[in-house]
Amino acid sequence: MGGGDASAQREANETAPRVPHLLSRISELFRPHKRALVSTVILVVIGAALSVMPPLLTQRAFDDGLFPAGGRPNVPVLVELVAVMVLIYIASAALGVWQTWLTATVGNTVMGALRIRLFSHLQEMELAFFTKTKTGVIQSRLQNDVGGVAGVLTNTVSSVLGNTVTVAAAFVSMLVLSWQLTVVAVILMPILVIAQRRVGQVRARIATKTQESLSDMTAITQETLSVSGILLAKSFNQQGSEVGRYSRENANQVRLQVSQQMSGQWFFATVQIFLAIIPAIVYLVSAFLLLGEVPITAGTIVAFTTVQARLMWPLLGLMRVALDLQTSSALFARIFEYLDLRPAIVDGPDARPVGKRELGRVEFDNVVFAYPDSGDETPPTLRGISFDIRSGQYAAFVGPSGAGKTTISYLIPRLHAATGGRILFAGTDVRSLEQQSLVANIGIVSQETYLFHASIGDNLRYAKPGATLGELEAATRAANIHDTIASFPDGYDTIVGERGYRLSGGEKQRIAIARVLLKDPAVLILDEATSALDSISERLVQSALDTAARGRTTIAVAHRLSTIVAADVIFVVDAGRIVERGTHPELIALGGVYAGLYREQAPAGLHSGD
Repeated sequence: MGGGDASAQREANETAPRVPHLLSRISELFRPHKRALVSTVILVVIGAALSVMPPLLTQRAFDDGLFPAGGRPNVPVLVELVAVMVLIYIASAALGVWQTWLTATVGNTVMGALRIRLFSHLQEMELAFFTKTKTGVIQSRLQNDVGGVAGVLTNTVSSVLGNTVTVAAAFVSMLVLSWQLTVVAVILMPILVIAQRRVGQVRARIATKTQESLSDMTAITQETLSVSGILLAKSFNQQGSEVGRYSRENANQVRLQVSQQMSGQWFFATVQIFLAIIPAIVYLVSAFLLLGEVPITAGTIVAFTTVQARLMWPLLGLMRVALDLQTSSALFARIFEYLDLRPAIVDGPDARPVGKRELGRVEFDNVVFAYPDSGDETPPTLRGISFDIRSGQYAAFVGPSGAGKTTISYLIPRLHAATGGRILFAGTDVRSLEQQSLVANIGIVSQETYLFHASIGDNLRYAKPGATLGELEAATRAANIHDTIASFPDGYDTIVGERGYRLSGGEKQRIAIARVLLKDPAVLILDEATSALDSISERLVQSALDTAARGRTTIAVAHRLSTIVAADVIFVVDAGRIVERGTHPELIALGGVYAGLYREQAPAGLHSGD
């Protein structure tokens, strides 16, 4: 290990979080695999015991085969001993392959389960966690940290037990070593290099597939655990679906990791058998050499028998284990740090579904909101917000940028939790409602439309997984996008590309509206849904929004005042407070903040942009 790597590892360990009872929590991960672990320990002990037997058989080969009491080598006895040695080496190789399969399966299964557990836990975290955490950091916990412990999980037991016993046996055998050992080792080095090169080629091919699978998992992570992705999943109650999609790719990754661990095992086993048979063959050759009165020492034979892969490899293995254990402690600590995070927004013990009475009514009662970790000196984003939107009303929130309009819209589905006051949905405090039931009754169309790298049909069915083609067409006709989709060669099977880049802004926005129409919520929230569009696209999207708003409560956060002049009530938000409320004519007549905003946009044409 290079100095730079060691330095980086020390720094990582020093910056790793301190997690109490870390060892006991790690051992808890292996509790479901007790039988496999016990089997692994038994195989390791048996394998180590078999590795000690050849020197004992060597002694018999000397006493009964090469130098019997009669003085002449007893070839039949020697052949019998050689056959036993070959069987022992074959058995040891087979046990090694079995042991590798057990440890690889247990280690990667534990790693896969830990990854799913962490991904599921992150799906439950509140939106504020993702707004203040870099996506790359989250990906690192899921991919690098969880993946980094795989080698330790698969190798620690066998390395510690097997190598310790083997090294001890090798040191005993070294009492009779001679300089000829060095010559033998040099001669065998090319064989080891060839073996490693062949196995490396096989593993490279599997590693390519493994990395491709990891890339797919990273793509899912980027899509679903970004701010936009988690907002979309929470808006449509699809956290469970995302966990399922991730689980399927994770199962593929587990399979590839096991294959990667197993790749080359039989090749190595064959090489091991070949190298192990060489000393046995030397016994036969030595007999003929002695018959020919060619001098050869017993020490050369014993050294050749005991040195093969019985000292250097185990010593290197033990040194790697020490480093792996040190590395894994830091990785496990970072993983458990995330698992110990508790979502700020959870269902209460008496949470109940949204009732049908007053469905669509939204009330704020002296609501205060401050972002977590904003500091005591930072003023709250919202200060004493109160309003009452009746079922079926079209309400709009306008005001300068940063006034708190979008924050109000996020508080309604409880994507953020109010710091003070009450928010009522259908006459009930949202803290007393089941989160999934609350979100099921709310549809959100935001300025940033998020589409997955999938077909148009799949993106639409995100709101209603079992929707028929007829239902898709009905929703897209209402959203003024069906004719456009029908004009594509693949229709609803058209792949939209990463984040929908193959579609225009207006097309993406209308698909998002159709998706909400499939959900058919009681309350529709429009968060500056047309602010990023050109005037032609804006008219098409606004027409679709007008259709979507019919028959349901609509809450629009708007910057372009042209889109909300017909609202039943307009709330003007400034510096976290509602400073004006009324209809468009009433607010114009008032001559206040709203009238000023209206005058600023009027000269450039209310449809021409900001």
